[in-house]
Amino acid sequence: MTCKGGVDYQFLAEHSVDIICRAGLDRIFTYVSPSSVHVLGWDPEEMAGRRGDEFIVSEDLPILMAAIAGGNHTVQFRMRKKDGTLLWMENHAQLVPDPVTGEPQEWVVIMRDITERKLFEDRLASLALIDGLTGLANRRAFDDSLLLEWKRTLREGSQVSLLMLDIDRFKQFNDQYGHLAGDDCLRAVAVASRGAVRTTDFVARYGGEEMAVILPSTGANGAMKVAEKLRLAVEALRLDHESNVVGDRRVTVSIGVATALVRHGASMPMPESLLMAADRAMYQAKRDGRNRVSSALLMAPSENLLAS
Repeated sequence: MTCKGGVDYQFLAEHSVDIICRAGLDRIFTYVSPSSVHVLGWDPEEMAGRRGDEFIVSEDLPILMAAIAGGNHTVQFRMRKKDGTLLWMENHAQLVPDPVTGEPQEWVVIMRDITERKLFEDRLASLALIDGLTGLANRRAFDDSLLLEWKRTLREGSQVSLLMLDIDRFKQFNDQYGHLAGDDCLRAVAVASRGAVRTTDFVARYGGEEMAVILPSTGANGAMKVAEKLRLAVEALRLDHESNVVGDRRVTVSIGVATALVRHGASMPMPESLLMAADRAMYQAKRDGRNRVSSALLMAPSENLLAS
């Protein structure tokens, strides 16, 4: 397989770290380079004579078929190694025409293991949605989750609740104990918050010393119970806070609870109004003396006009 300029393509294929294949228009391999052993654990002879589809995870086959139909010859999908483990592969295929008729004759395929790259990309995507200090979801993730949850609530004609909590007199805590201790305090409250809610609930750091909890399919009474459990969980940390006199000189939180019920004829813009109501309820809890829970109830529109 030597071409112009003395380039031996057979030599290149057999010494490439990528898997280089030839396949008929029926996608049956006619040649597989030796790197298949290192990458997939399959000997070339075991792959030759079989359709490439056999080695692709069945759920990912539509990705390949859509790419072929759309003329996109570079696609990513998962392939199964001989030992059953999965790899992410980037597949670049090129149709080779018949030198006489010009009609498509076969595929030349180059497959590259991109598993590490995919894991790195997934980690970057995850970090973009995680607050680096507390490990909770960040504001961006919260905004996305709240919108999705509200759309689900609309579809089901149900209800959703939101908790907003603020660490009482946190500025004074930082002033007295320092910012490193303040960071430790935020992390401790974050852990307590996650431990106090259900696995279906969504906890996020909203900003500064404020945290938010989305409670799907939860009415006002259920939300108040979760909020009170959360308040007690923070109180039980028994973190010293000399400036917080009303909290027995311990770290405490004030929590606002807002519940939205889907009702015909309601006109409040959602989910923005739910967020504002929870925020107002939280500040009402502070005005009422801190280390307590305050609530609000909203009637939300049943039409999906304001939730786009």
